[in-house]
Amino acid sequence: MRPTEVKINNAPEDWISCVRFGPKTNQYLIASSWDGTVRFYDVVNNTMRHKFMQDDPVLDVTFMDVVHVVSGSLDKNLRLYDVNTHTENVVGDHDAPIRCVEYAESVNGILTGSWDKTVKLWDMREKHCVGTYEQCNGKVYSMSVNEEKIVVATSDRTVLIWDLRKMEEYMMKRESSLKYQTRCIRLFPNKEGYVMSSIEGRVAVEYLDPDPEVQKLKFAFKCHRNKQGTTEHIYPVNAISFHNVYSTFATGGSDGYVNIWDGFNKKRLCQFHEYDTSISSLNFNYDGSTLAIACSYMDELEVPPANVPSPAIYVRYVTDQETKQK
Repeated sequence: MRPTEVKINNAPEDWISCVRFGPKTNQYLIASSWDGTVRFYDVVNNTMRHKFMQDDPVLDVTFMDVVHVVSGSLDKNLRLYDVNTHTENVVGDHDAPIRCVEYAESVNGILTGSWDKTVKLWDMREKHCVGTYEQCNGKVYSMSVNEEKIVVATSDRTVLIWDLRKMEEYMMKRESSLKYQTRCIRLFPNKEGYVMSSIEGRVAVEYLDPDPEVQKLKFAFKCHRNKQGTTEHIYPVNAISFHNVYSTFATGGSDGYVNIWDGFNKKRLCQFHEYDTSISSLNFNYDGSTLAIACSYMDELEVPPANVPSPAIYVRYVTDQETKQK
């Protein structure tokens, strides 16, 4: 019988910025890190198949298909990697670091979000930029794509909703319902709304339809907090990932916990054991059977702990008991 959770060998050596499963698989996983690496893992055999290296921190990474991977970096460059031939190419750049990269399947392109306050769309066959979209003067902090819909969360607590079929201008612009800086935003699997988290231990569930009856469904809740005596410790909620089958979602915080939530019934389904440092990234695979959990200290404390735990990636084989609405 396989264990519930496996620690992956050859984890990055610094803050893990992203972990993602390949399309239609729970075998292949990629990770990007502040150590300048993009690592490609075979989870089933617990081996690192390849490691691409650069001088600057890699801030995000995603699959285009099972052998092609793209990354965005602090050096402002968008890179394309071929896992089979172990080659890499710089496709293009932004005027500031690239914080987010997403594969837009509906147009077979890559979207990049940058601290230069723009999102760019790239044609990866021709390897050039086919569109640059201003994000209302906010640095891109988080971005999510589902078919034709894009949501972008920016540094000024704005959320912009775009439609890939008509990118002349955004569909909607909203102010975040969370008072503090946004950490992560993810579209619902059904594209009808999004979940976003902040540095102040809160998560908001929002709906796109402006109908007042639909808007009544939106709510926000506190999480990733703990009380010690009379003091409440409040932690950033760094990561969100949706279960594509059940539409439940996982959150990961700097408290070292992963929670699974049923956003429609407003309740927590479960909490995993405590990990030894912050949860920096989460990703369910396509069918929700497997959750990748990246743990790494994210420089949250003014005085770093005496012993900073080593970064680690865990793969957890989740059950319906943990992820399905009750």
